[in-house]
Amino acid sequence: MPHDSRSLGEIISADENFSGVRKVAREYEVIAKFHEIIPELKSIAEPTKFVKSVLYLKVDNSIWRSELKFRQAVLINKINVFFKCDLVKSIKFTGR
Repeated sequence: MPHDSRSLGEIISADENFSGVRKVAREYEVIAKFHEIIPELKSIAEPTKFVKSVLYLKVDNSIWRSELKFRQAVLINKINVFFKCDLVKSIKFTGR
């Protein structure tokens, strides 16, 4: 039996059979790192889910929701630059 000295991370990163696992991990990472990427929104917006390249943000204040809609392209760019790929295509803003 041959010994493969690759780590689990290397196998998941390289093996095409794990593409679904990589996708789910990346989607989780967008939510988990949102406030690290855009710390100024910590008290304003809360990421709730990331589905099919759409990030959902809960923003209770309607004025902030409007402002963030206006700045959507900037937010998307910051996230995509952080991850070094076009991961987020759109942001949906929700209230309470």
